[in-house]
Amino acid sequence: MSSRKKLLLKLYILTILGKNAKKADLLRNSKMFKNYGKGGYWHPSWIPSYPNLISIGNNVSVAADVRFYEHDLVRRMWICNENYQGPNIEYYTGEITVKDNVVIGARAIILYNVTLGHDSLIAAGSVVTKDVPDYAIVGGNPARVIGDTRELYKKRVSIKK
Repeated sequence: MSSRKKLLLKLYILTILGKNAKKADLLRNSKMFKNYGKGGYWHPSWIPSYPNLISIGNNVSVAADVRFYEHDLVRRMWICNENYQGPNIEYYTGEITVKDNVVIGARAIILYNVTLGHDSLIAAGSVVTKDVPDYAIVGGNPARVIGDTRELYKKRVSIKK
């Protein structure tokens, strides 16, 4: 069994057990990512196609069904066309950088050549196609700035229980 398959099996088992912080530790220790900082949470039970193109900072929380796409399939439009006569076209790939203290909501999609700024929040279901500023809350498809995490913090600490 390949090391990637073993890692996927371990991720799946930890998913069943609800050990998502342990999954982050497992990925960090695998050294598959370009960088994977301390702490954090990894809910998905899959590994991106090119984890070596992804840098994850400290204390990053990745919710369920989040997808990182560090490549596209556009080349197939030409190379699989019997009328195409041009040169071979390689897959287009690009890096993804997630800075410290980022939360990525469930089913968000992060595309290549994107940096998620520190202390940012990616709303569930968002499609991130461009860089996210520090402290930004982004949402939608394509994702756009809809708030500021510093303001969200002020609201949350003022809530009386």
